[in-house]
Amino acid sequence: MRDPAFWWRKRSLLALPLRPVAAVYGFVAGRRMRRRGERVGIPVICVGNLTVGGAGKTPTALAIGRILIAAGARPYFLSRGYGGSFAGPIRVDPLKHRARDVGDEPLLLAQVCPTIVAADRVAGARAARDAGATVIVMDDGFQNPSLRKDLALVVVDGRRGVGNGHVLPAGPMRAPLARQLAQADAVLVVGKGDGKAAGAARVIEQARGRGLPIFQGQLAPNPAAAWALAGQRVVAFAGIGDPEKFFQTITAAGITARVRLSFPDHHRYTRADASKILALTSHGDLQLLTTEKDHARMKNDPAVSELAGRSKTLPVALTLDDEDAFRQWVLSLLSRSKPAAAGTART
Repeated sequence: MRDPAFWWRKRSLLALPLRPVAAVYGFVAGRRMRRRGERVGIPVICVGNLTVGGAGKTPTALAIGRILIAAGARPYFLSRGYGGSFAGPIRVDPLKHRARDVGDEPLLLAQVCPTIVAADRVAGARAARDAGATVIVMDDGFQNPSLRKDLALVVVDGRRGVGNGHVLPAGPMRAPLARQLAQADAVLVVGKGDGKAAGAARVIEQARGRGLPIFQGQLAPNPAAAWALAGQRVVAFAGIGDPEKFFQTITAAGITARVRLSFPDHHRYTRADASKILALTSHGDLQLLTTEKDHARMKNDPAVSELAGRSKTLPVALTLDDEDAFRQWVLSLLSRSKPAAAGTART
């Protein structure tokens, strides 16, 4: 299912009739976030976002995992495995599992750190701890109160921000902005606004008012992969939270997208999709190009094996304007004493 376009406009009359329902949803979601979560005996850092859709959480989680490994920690990723069928807890095996088993993001996370998928986040955190983790990095789960977070980082799309600022279903917000920022320890803005969308200015202003650290970064393509594709004409396709971000990255890398195909977030490609996309390459010398997440979703799926085999990816990684400050913020988690067995939630 695609996000309604009016969610991402600064003002829209379409949101007005939905605002009473949004007020109720926001009240319940905000109150739920204040619930006390459980400790599992090792530190937990959560990478979440304020809205539905993509903002760059997975590349951010991967960057944090690498920072922790370099510091001598043993991080485990924890994910609920959106789009997968396994309830878990289960450790992801990229050579065996498919996206329909564990979700697409865990397949990427597992290439860097051991990754646990679990619908029950507390059970998943315990499984990671028992397997030898010294720190847990949650990919998503910011609004879920079941597991206590020692550090919570919210990732914001610099171009789309929080859209029209309304809570579901009137807008893309998962809970009221003030309530969410009250649970956050820092904000990471990925990318910059282009003047066509609401942007992240509202979030930055409120985060500064609360004294939260604000980091700036961007998703940069792998230089070798970008160089190999530069000058080529491609059929670009993506089923992520914001496909336009992928298309902009392609253009900035000097790659000409003759055809752009957008699919809903976490789209599971079918045989019919594969036939449609493959047919487009017959009109000229066109290369198929997609995201790592989309490619992970097609991996080991016989129905789209030809599409997967003929598609190249343009890997991206998070780069930060102030890498040292961000690293120090992450590693502050390790310098703290062990979390107490009980405590109160932030307010």
